[in-house]
Amino acid sequence: MAINFERFISRDAARFLSRELDLSGMPMSVNRLLSFMIVPGFALFIILAFSLYFLGFEILESWGAGIGAAVLYVVFIFLYIEYKIDQRKTQVEVMLPDFFQIVAANLRSGISMERAMLLAARPEFGSLSDDVKEMSRRVFGGQTLEASLQEFAARYRSYQLQHAVRMIVEALRYGGAMSDLIGQIGRDVRNQQLIQKEVQGQLLMYTIFVAFAGLIAAPVLYGLTSQMIVVTDSVWNGILQSNPNGLPTTGVSFLRPSPPKITPETYRNFSYIAIIVITGFASLIMSAISTGSPLKGLRFMPIFIIVGIVVFLVVQSVIGGLFSSLGSV
Repeated sequence: MAINFERFISRDAARFLSRELDLSGMPMSVNRLLSFMIVPGFALFIILAFSLYFLGFEILESWGAGIGAAVLYVVFIFLYIEYKIDQRKTQVEVMLPDFFQIVAANLRSGISMERAMLLAARPEFGSLSDDVKEMSRRVFGGQTLEASLQEFAARYRSYQLQHAVRMIVEALRYGGAMSDLIGQIGRDVRNQQLIQKEVQGQLLMYTIFVAFAGLIAAPVLYGLTSQMIVVTDSVWNGILQSNPNGLPTTGVSFLRPSPPKITPETYRNFSYIAIIVITGFASLIMSAISTGSPLKGLRFMPIFIIVGIVVFLVVQSVIGGLFSSLGSV
């Protein structure tokens, strides 16, 4: 018997999730989405918590890691949905200029507005074509063209589409040369997209700087520091072996030298976490600078993380080999 997870959340939360699924274009119900969140998330929590506990970790640490992993899994699903919403918006905005130009040409031939939009719904427009056909079916079913246009625009999180539909609705209410208006809207959308591409080119230097800082500079510094800690730990081990009774004091107790409290293994684990965070945010920042949407950087995040860790390991190996050849380690 299938569990209806939708009963465990409020009606507002269910409406919010349904709205997000509609905007993303994912053919999935709210209950199915919740099942993808809750069941694997709970399984991940149980497996990780018990595995860490049997490996010798404290129960609070095991539970904390399990809860953290489950939360990260849910966050990843939300980020993926937001990424699909942004991807769908980008796809429809690329098609808008051509679509409006075709609609304007159809209107000049003397056909009605709803018929002109239906004939402009070419197969190459993909989801935009499907939504226009659905809008036309609602119009032919008795719904007003204004309401159908507003519902059509609400299916995308696109300011350009919503602004264009708002202008068309106002022209339908108060009259106007629809063919000229829609043709001008298509030209304006195309000009705006060209300006966005020019801005992206001018911000290229900022993008390169962020990529260098996240992919090269940070992993190199962490790799160098990690090897310095290894060298320092090795030197201190030799000093303590030569002085089993402790280091001699110089008369000033608070200046007494002591070995570092951070072990090489602890700093190495910290470096992995820091590199993952830095490279992950670097991909989001680069996407925000170049495209205006940080969510588009999610597809580059795994590559950034892998490259950062590889650079860290390479620097560790090179510096470690250098110290070994010099007889310092």
